[in-house]
Formats: sequence, structure tokens, C-alpha cells
Amino acid sequence: MANTVSFEKTFQLGGDLNINRLGYGAMRITGDGIWGPPKDHDESIRVLKRAVELGVNFIDTADSYGPNVSEELIAEALYPYTDDLVIGTKGGLLRTGPNEWPIDASPTHLQEVLEGSLKRLKLERIDLYQLHRIDPKVPAEETFSFLQKVQQEGKVRHIGLSEVSVDDIIKAQEFFEVVSVQNMYSVDNRKWEDVLQYCKDHNIAFIPWYPLSAGNVKSQAVLQRIAEDHSATAHQVALSWLLHHANNILLIPGTSKVTHLEDNMRALDIQLTEADMQNLDTVSQG
Repeated sequence: MANTVSFEKTFQLGGDLNINRLGYGAMRITGDGIWGPPKDHDESIRVLKRAVELGVNFIDTADSYGPNVSEELIAEALYPYTDDLVIGTKGGLLRTGPNEWPIDASPTHLQEVLEGSLKRLKLERIDLYQLHRIDPKVPAEETFSFLQKVQQEGKVRHIGLSEVSVDDIIKAQEFFEVVSVQNMYSVDNRKWEDVLQYCKDHNIAFIPWYPLSAGNVKSQAVLQRIAEDHSATAHQVALSWLLHHANNILLIPGTSKVTHLEDNMRALDIQLTEADMQNLDTVSQG
């Protein structure tokens, strides 16, 4: 029998929050272009409730999803929250229309959206507040100082970053402990491998977004072949590879359908072999 590769099912976020590593990303429960309300409000509520039923205890959202819609739906579906549910939200982007995401990480904007997130989510403190982007128009020190301040005020428990380099993380750590990093990453898009390794070495959660890059034909063929061996889909194998690849990876696949959510959760049951992992390692785009 082929040797399987084991992986941890949980991760200790910030040293005090026990997270099930397959979470849920709540971007897709909004309208087209991540703009406005969803086409099927009741299905969005069902997705959120079903995620928790299936063992999800980490939900990722942002004030910019809708805007505001995703956070409002989370509170509608799940408040009052279970004790172990961790909701991470983000700030630092404006919304000017469907699929439009201007950056604004100024303290003034962050103050406004943080207060809005607290109100919409019906929380006194956000367990994980993540900077959506470092703003090239604002000195990073100003943004980091603001995040440091709201953490000291008790409005934020832990702080994370998104789309950052190792140098960015090191700079931010002069102001606060960085407990999570969200960068684009997948089996066939490993541009941020150095960031993943830094996070792994420093026990920082790495939260990949866009976990299946569709442009690599070679990777699709390998994923499909391995998927057939495991009676799974290529998407499920791509998620499973991330779980196997590094134990500090937290997954937040998003969907607006319960059936797709249930399909994603089955990635936990796939036991990849050493040969599977070696074959998937060959499809990296670097």
C-alpha cells in the first residue's frame, strides 16, 4: 500500500485560538462582482449555517465584500456565535463598483471601516483583523501604528496582513505581532513560497487565496489524474495538497452554494501519498 502523508487538522492562531484548518471564505455570498446583495439570500444563509455544522470554526470576510453585505449576512446567520467560532475580517480597500478595489489604508479610513465591521458583526472585539493591502500612498508606519493602537484599545485581538513580502512582515512586526498572512498561492502558483516558508518558521498562519490557478494546463492534467485515483475532483485535490504541503496553511475556499461547500469540505478526507505529493510538486510555476 502506498505511503500516505499525514497533516494536522488544526492550527493554533496567535497562540490562543484553535482553528480547524479548512475554513470558509465569505466573499462569494455577495452579488456579482462582489457587489451588492446575493441573488439568493436564503442560500447564502444556508451556506454559512452549513459551514459551521460541518466543523468550520474560521470564517474570513471583509468590509469591502458587498461592501458590508458579507459581514451583515454572517451576523444574520450565526449570531450569537459559538464560543469557538473565529471571524476574521479585513480593511483597507474601497469599493467604487463591481470588481473595483481601490486601496485606502489610511488611519482615517481604517478607523471608519473597523468601527463599521464591529457594528455589523455585533462584536466588541474582532479576533483577527487583517490589513487588506499596504497602501503605496500612505507611509506603512502610519497604517501599522493605527493597527497597533486599536489592538491596544482592545478592539482587535490579533492582526494579519495580505499580499505582503517577508520584508513587509518584518517591518510590521516592529509594531505588532503578525499572526496571519493572506497571499495568492496554489499548487501551480508559488510566487510567495518564501513568504510561506517564513510564516512556517515563525508559526504564522498562511492563508492562500485563489487556491486553484486555472491557467496551468500541466497542473490540471496532474490534478485530474490524482483526483481519479482518489475518486475526487481536481479542485478537492488542490485543496488537499495545500493541507498536506504545510501545517500552518489555513484554507478559506469560498462558495455561494451548499453543494459546493460540501464538496470542498471533502478535501479533508483525501489522503495523498508521497508519490502524489512529488507529482504535484513538479507542476509549480515558480
